Amino acid sequence: MQTNFIIQLGNKSQVPILSFSATSPSLTSIRSPYFFRGSLNDSSQAGAITAIIKAFGWREVVPIYVDNQYGEEMIPSLTDALQAIDTRVPYRSVISPLATDDQIEKELYKLFTMQTRVFILHMLPSLGSRIFEKANEIGLMNKGCVWIMTDGMTNLLRTLEPSVIDSMQGVIGVGPHVPKTKALENFRVRWKRNFLQENPSIVDVELNIFGLLAYDATRALAEAVEKAGITSFGFDKTNVSRNATDLEAFGISQNGPKLLQALSSARFKGLTGDYIFVDGQLQSSAFEIINVNNGARGVGFWTPEKGLTQKLSSNSTTKSKLKPIIWPGDSTSDPKGWEVPTNEKKLRIGVPVKKGFSDFVNVTIDPKTQEPTSVTGYCVDVFKAVIQELPYAVAYDFVPYGQPDGSSSGSYNDLVYQVFLGEFDAVVGDITIVFNRSNYVDFTLPYTESGVSMIVPIKDSKKRNAWVFLQPLTWDLWVTCFCFFIFIGFVVWVLEHRVNEDFRGPAGQQVGTSFWFSFSTMVFSQRERVISNLARIVVIVWCFVVLILTQSYTASLTSLLTVQQLQPTITDVKMLIKRGDNVGYQKGSFVLGILKQLGFDERKLVVYNSPEDCHELFQKGSVNGGIAAAFDEIPYMKLLIGQYCSKYAMIEPKFKTAGFGFVFPLHSPLVHDVSKAILNVTEGDKMKEIEDAWFKKHSSCPDASTVVSSRSLGLNSFWGLFLIAGVAAILALIIFMAVFIHQHWNVLKNSESSFLSRIRFFLKIFVSRDLSAHIFKDKGGMQVHSMDATEASPGSCYPASPSSYSQHADSHFCFCGEQGTPRTEYGNSNHNPNSQAQAPLEIVSAVELTIPDQEIATPSSS
Repeated sequence: MQTNFIIQLGNKSQVPILSFSATSPSLTSIRSPYFFRGSLNDSSQAGAITAIIKAFGWREVVPIYVDNQYGEEMIPSLTDALQAIDTRVPYRSVISPLATDDQIEKELYKLFTMQTRVFILHMLPSLGSRIFEKANEIGLMNKGCVWIMTDGMTNLLRTLEPSVIDSMQGVIGVGPHVPKTKALENFRVRWKRNFLQENPSIVDVELNIFGLLAYDATRALAEAVEKAGITSFGFDKTNVSRNATDLEAFGISQNGPKLLQALSSARFKGLTGDYIFVDGQLQSSAFEIINVNNGARGVGFWTPEKGLTQKLSSNSTTKSKLKPIIWPGDSTSDPKGWEVPTNEKKLRIGVPVKKGFSDFVNVTIDPKTQEPTSVTGYCVDVFKAVIQELPYAVAYDFVPYGQPDGSSSGSYNDLVYQVFLGEFDAVVGDITIVFNRSNYVDFTLPYTESGVSMIVPIKDSKKRNAWVFLQPLTWDLWVTCFCFFIFIGFVVWVLEHRVNEDFRGPAGQQVGTSFWFSFSTMVFSQRERVISNLARIVVIVWCFVVLILTQSYTASLTSLLTVQQLQPTITDVKMLIKRGDNVGYQKGSFVLGILKQLGFDERKLVVYNSPEDCHELFQKGSVNGGIAAAFDEIPYMKLLIGQYCSKYAMIEPKFKTAGFGFVFPLHSPLVHDVSKAILNVTEGDKMKEIEDAWFKKHSSCPDASTVVSSRSLGLNSFWGLFLIAGVAAILALIIFMAVFIHQHWNVLKNSESSFLSRIRFFLKIFVSRDLSAHIFKDKGGMQVHSMDATEASPGSCYPASPSSYSQHADSHFCFCGEQGTPRTEYGNSNHNPNSQAQAPLEIVSAVELTIPDQEIATPSSS
């Protein structure tokens, strides 16, 4: 108040007013250009205090301040800063500057009964020292408590008595940082020497920060006077009446504006740091955090740019960068900031009373006393788990919203409205978050699945006929299988017909045998032997494919014939409205409003109280006063479906809602903390444990909505198998043809015959037996010799023309001579060795019938 008065005088006379001790935040609002605050604004330390609170995660604090202008003016800025970091202020402790020890003790005992153990003390040492002594006596300086004092006590800590310091062990203090410089040390030495000369009886004395600020302010004023070149301080007189007071007769300073400009531009390195005015306010460079532990010990710093740091050069803003702190009770572990209250008012938690769906909320009433004996249920257990996750204790009592006879006192909307009226501090239960309720209460985040759905009976609608055996596979898979059976039969014939008697014979016989062999693999009943190694590989791969196909077909067909194909009886809401069927909804639910909006006749709406009631209504049917469908929230629907296995299903449409939430009054500080705790519970194992405890007994029943028709197997499920079989068969064909062409390349490269003749002869060789195969050698000693036609004896057998040359698979004869006269293979041995008969081919294959153990002479030796 004194400063405010002087500022008004300076403004009137245009004389700059420079203060080194005025810290009140209210002075900033005066907006006088002639006022210079050479000290720090009390509100500037709010950032440092909230940074400490945020770093340690404390969610509630109680400010303790003196009941005067000094104490009150900082609280608004401190409260705003705490609100910015989502920290609650559940109580403000205001202590009169004239309070007695008994009054102080009474107020501290009140704090002791509360749960909050984080206190911010804002007062001068004369009262603050008494607060700490009494707090130490009643146990508020024990382990788990946190005390943070503002610069009002931190700056004057050295002036306190040792007994007061002993009671302050573990306290955190915030004060302006004064950098240690050589100039400061020299000044302290000079000042102390001068002080002792003037006051020899006072030995132990230190200059506090106000003395340093006074020196810097004096220097700033002196430099401003020199800079402005002021030599006299004259005033221009004003015209006033003869009866005017001295204050009214104030003149206007002749050099005030010059001095104002000089002070505004002041900039130098003072004892307290950089001395700079911005809009008449001295700027603070940093705050120092001290810990009272047998004296003041620095543990860190705070700046607006860097936040909390252990050193001013550090950039980290985490609490780990503070030096170790010794907390009250000589504790080195971080206090949690709250304790279980001893005498705090308990929250009145309203819970709904109803007869059905007791797995969510169940209130047990004593039949004799008509008083509730227990409150249980899924929602109640979730609430208890959430409260345990809060960083502070919350005392509460469950208060049933019902009549003594066990009936409800109203709808859920009525129950929620009781919070707005102040009858309940919160509501816990299966309360859905909807828009109209949020107009007068606050909801936490939801903790259940959201949405409203329609539930209808289901029935087996699958029609079975004589062609049901075709349904396990789609048409494209049937076609693919048929094509692959044909393809594999062809591949096996190609690989086997030259070496395997089972695949020989007339053309029709060979085709039938090949396809018989391929299709018989479907039941693994093939009797034909497979001799070629390439064919064996192809058959092995194909049998594996057939095994997978047959097993899958069998399983799918079994499902089609035995499993019920359940389908909903109704699939459209419009159908219900058009037919005028009855639909059900739970008593007291907001779903009634949704049904009216959809256009249902209110006379067709039937109320049920429990899953049993709903099931009974479904059994009756709409014609007999029952229902054809029911609308309710998804958690209730899942409970109903779980109790009655495979009888009901949830279908579209689903109406979006926010799910179940807890109800609190508007702007309740608990909403944010409880919502965060809900996230912690729902993301952890605790939620699964609660769900299993209440709903696992119904989970043994399969969800009817998941019992759907067994769909046919498609090609997309087996294309990988067909790819493997196809690649194996094609590779076998490529290898076989490469070897065959290589063995008979001399037939193709013969230039003496036409290309068509060579191809025809090559194909005849392809369809004939391979008599060099070991299977024929073992049976009849069949051997094949190849000899050059130009070197053959005249009696050799060779064709007269390419068209007449053949090596028939079932004959040991060939056409020889110019006329093509048939001869035996070893016919005329009296051939002419010099015969110049021209063989059309380089190579003539002669088949010799040899008798085992008998050596046959070659034609040249005849």
